[in-house]
Amino acid sequence: MTKKTAIIAANGGLFDAYKVYNIATAAAASDQEVSIFFTFKGLNLIHKEAYQQLPMPEGKEHFAQSFKNSNVPSIPELVEVAKEMGVTFIGCQMTMDVMGLEKDAFIDGIKVGGAVTFLEFAKDADVALTSK
Repeated sequence: MTKKTAIIAANGGLFDAYKVYNIATAAAASDQEVSIFFTFKGLNLIHKEAYQQLPMPEGKEHFAQSFKNSNVPSIPELVEVAKEMGVTFIGCQMTMDVMGLEKDAFIDGIKVGGAVTFLEFAKDADVALTSK
């Protein structure tokens, strides 16, 4: 039986994105079924424009050069890897409605659904995580 990893992405900074996508791709590489639910500021991690320029945490700007020197993939690159590995991306319909955002504002290949959509997957998850 395939293990499942359920991730809630509720924050939208650069470090948040790396945490979410690193765990998602590691789980997918371990033959786990992975689903990420993007809500509130976490929607930035899949927004066509925002995910290309996510903010570095205040006071951590000095890490920008370290990321480049260490050949750390960009967030758009990690998103493509995650998609190729079969990670499911679910944008929160309620949050999108509240923020006045349509599906076409986000990267291709996402699903849009509410908490119930994510809970259907998460109820059988072996690992459930949320970004802080």
